[in-house]
Amino acid sequence: MADALERAVAWLLDTQSPEGWWTGELETNVTMTAEHVLLYRFLGLDLDRVRDGAIAHMLGDQREDGSWALYYDGPADLSTTIEAYVALKVLGLGGDRSEMRRALEVIRRMGGLVEARVFTKIWLALFGVYPWDGVPSLPPEIVYFPTWMPFNLYDFACWARGTVAPLTIVVSLRPVRDLGVDAGEIVNEGTAAALHHVPGSGWMWWLDGILKLYDRIKTNPLRDTARRKVTDWIVARQEADGSWGGIQPPWVYSLLALDLMGYGLDHPAMRKGIEGFNRFVIDDGGGWRFQACMSPVWDTAWVLRALALAGLERDHPASRRAVDWLLREQISPEAPGDWRVRSDFRGGNGWAFEFDNDAYPDIDDTAVVVLSLIEAGLADVVGDAVRSGTDWTLAMRSKNGAWAAFDRDNTRELLYRMPFADFGALIDPPSEDVTAHVLEMLSALGRDASDPFVAAGLAYLRETQRPDGSWWGRWGVNFVYGTWSVISALGTLDVARDMIDRGAAWLIGRQNQDGGWGETCHSYVDESFAGIGASTPSQTAWAVNALQIAGLGDHPAARRGLEYLKDSQRPDGTWAEPQFTGTGFPRHFYINYHLYRHVFPTMTLATARRLENRTRDESLTSEKVRLR
Repeated sequence: MADALERAVAWLLDTQSPEGWWTGELETNVTMTAEHVLLYRFLGLDLDRVRDGAIAHMLGDQREDGSWALYYDGPADLSTTIEAYVALKVLGLGGDRSEMRRALEVIRRMGGLVEARVFTKIWLALFGVYPWDGVPSLPPEIVYFPTWMPFNLYDFACWARGTVAPLTIVVSLRPVRDLGVDAGEIVNEGTAAALHHVPGSGWMWWLDGILKLYDRIKTNPLRDTARRKVTDWIVARQEADGSWGGIQPPWVYSLLALDLMGYGLDHPAMRKGIEGFNRFVIDDGGGWRFQACMSPVWDTAWVLRALALAGLERDHPASRRAVDWLLREQISPEAPGDWRVRSDFRGGNGWAFEFDNDAYPDIDDTAVVVLSLIEAGLADVVGDAVRSGTDWTLAMRSKNGAWAAFDRDNTRELLYRMPFADFGALIDPPSEDVTAHVLEMLSALGRDASDPFVAAGLAYLRETQRPDGSWWGRWGVNFVYGTWSVISALGTLDVARDMIDRGAAWLIGRQNQDGGWGETCHSYVDESFAGIGASTPSQTAWAVNALQIAGLGDHPAARRGLEYLKDSQRPDGTWAEPQFTGTGFPRHFYINYHLYRHVFPTMTLATARRLENRTRDESLTSEKVRLR
């Protein structure tokens, strides 16, 4: 094991940036690239420089049956396949190519455009392939709604809020521009009439019909004023790197909205937004592709924790560079942010996930960063940052005693009744994994179960443990991730032994024959697939680490898991993992964090070495006592 750990640590030290951060590719699905092709076409931007690389990327991800999926080895996804197919046509691929014929067969077999998600319909409506009548209405007038009123902007999770706001402009203006190619074949015969109807039923569906009548008012000063107010809201939230929220959906829709409101390509907001794409693009042997997000703060914090576990000295240059960079990344207590709408806290601030995202610090990142700073052993350097981040985190607790990712009490499920609500998570309720990370942070700060924040969090975790002993994972796939996260907190706090034992037993029962653990994204659709899937390095590391923390590091299951990690390590010190083990929106959007395959096995191997050394020291101590 020692050799495997040394190779893993060496790989990490070699891949640190000179500034001190680490980050791996954040791989999602081809819609990120396809939608950028469509965005470029809509804005009239030059596609020549991305053409060959984008084609290579999308065709490289196409499966043998002609489809594209949301995640590695997942089922065919209609909307992803439609967007990739249309983007490839825009880039010049003819419908007679075998790849295109196979894709079209999948599209037709799955029902055609009428069965696609709302976002896909919006992208095709922009070019007249889909009628705007069939897109649910999104009135920009919601910008006037007070926070107590249902469907106000702050009812939406921050990622949905940043997407919905610009879409109110786009959907209400109903623009149509030339696609440059004919894509009518994606509409199945006999479904053309259905395209004009918004799917659904119930009172919200009838309300959409009323809004459609309101949309047809030709002169409407209230709507014009609302669009301008939304425009101001968008511009005020542009980040320093040109993005919105550091993520793709708000970014591309904000550019569409600003363009429709008369902002030319030379306008500073538009220019900064378009130029900012360059940082998120990867163009290599896998083709030209756009990352939905970047994760340097999250990645760096976890790497710093792994290196600390591996015994890296506090004064090691890599550790000092990482700590200094993380300290610079903490968001100023004075920075504006949407979280302030429902909070009057003014005593600190947290960290965001990305390089530049001062408007949206998040609780999960903040908890893990604080843990990494504490574990780096530089208390004299990081004290103020740790206190500020901790104070902010505690202020962001929701009413049920648990923590969500970005906001507190963002739980209005009424949003899911909207005809528009088919694209994933619209709200940001507390979750088991985020709450567990916060409790682990509080334990590292010396708090125990008598602390009211800890006690309330523990009660939430007890309530959310499933009958089989596992916990659901909101931000990682899925029950393996959630169970590891919670056991990490409970073990550190040294409480709730019954909960730990049940969680550990569930993990042991899900071990694969090869000694590893795996779970596919399908477990979000069907919970009977919890903990079932081909073994992966990251999920194996989570499971073994959970057993180690549970006091079962010498259990045969843990030993077999460590052997799996050792045997599957590549000569360069890292691991291969094509599977997606990160979660964006359960059921709708998944992530392959390319650093997960490395950092979590490193943590687990480092923990194994610590346990071995402790056992050896205890054995030597016992021998000395016996000899006396």
